[in-house]
Amino acid sequence: MTILSNTNPSVRRRLGKTDLQIGPLVLGGNVFGWTADQATSFALLDRFIDAGLNAVDTADVYSVWAPGNQGGESETIIGRWFKDNARRREKTLLITKVGAPFGPDRSGLSAKRIMAAAEESLRRLQTDRIDLYFSHRPDEKVPVEESLRAYDTLIRQGKVRAIGASNHSAAQLRQALDASTAAGLPRYEVLQPEYNLYNRAGFEGPVRDLAMSESLGVITYYSLASGFLSGKYRSKDDLGKSVRGGNLGKYLDARGARILQALDEVAEANGAQPAEVALAWLIARDGVTAPIASATSLDQIESLIRATQLRLTAQDIELLSAASATT
Repeated sequence: MTILSNTNPSVRRRLGKTDLQIGPLVLGGNVFGWTADQATSFALLDRFIDAGLNAVDTADVYSVWAPGNQGGESETIIGRWFKDNARRREKTLLITKVGAPFGPDRSGLSAKRIMAAAEESLRRLQTDRIDLYFSHRPDEKVPVEESLRAYDTLIRQGKVRAIGASNHSAAQLRQALDASTAAGLPRYEVLQPEYNLYNRAGFEGPVRDLAMSESLGVITYYSLASGFLSGKYRSKDDLGKSVRGGNLGKYLDARGARILQALDEVAEANGAQPAEVALAWLIARDGVTAPIASATSLDQIESLIRATQLRLTAQDIELLSAASATT
């Protein structure tokens, strides 16, 4: 039996101990300027916000990997969308990141790089503030206190509201939290780990335990395993269906097949699509604030919206969790 939410996508979840409130799903901006052109990106953003959802995730490096791109394309498109209608910025909780390499002197988490990158992002985004600013990945060459002091300056200047850590291990996150306490500096209030029905081990365990004990917000990425959990890719012959398909062969094993079978069963029982079920499972997970998912068409964005309205039964969740168990 399907249990529909008695609320709607606009119901907010608090991000850790911050004053930031987000809907139950975050729109991934990694496709803007890559597999979604500007006009498509504008339409996707409009529909997402009109549905009552509010958080949009991007990064300075998106999408340097696409032919002809240099990085900053996603932020630039979002900035143009903001400029087109000023009210859009007030409705949007803006998330971006710094630290991933995409050119000479444009990588890492030194104070100099963070300060410069923030100004570059603000300029591309055509805004005066970043609501949530992530360290995209740890930088072992820079003392974490140096990075935190740069973030402290940005927060004091009103250019950043809160900070978070992406791709951090439990040990790296613990070190950063301890450094914040010792030096009286802002701490990472939100974690962004890879987490989905197939990739569970990296988050479940010490990372989730630490995030929950410290009351951190958690926004998951690769929430659909790069599209594998949509059910679109079921054999090697399917891998050519999209530009991302070439990286999905690693999921075509016995465990992946079990997960897809469980998704199909739950989807059929609920009158939903496999991707919607996979996202609803994440939305219901203990310790998760919201998953990130991207879309390249209005049909896909409607599916994301439906995922926020789908409430799985305990039996549904148990079936999915058992099929995706790593041990």
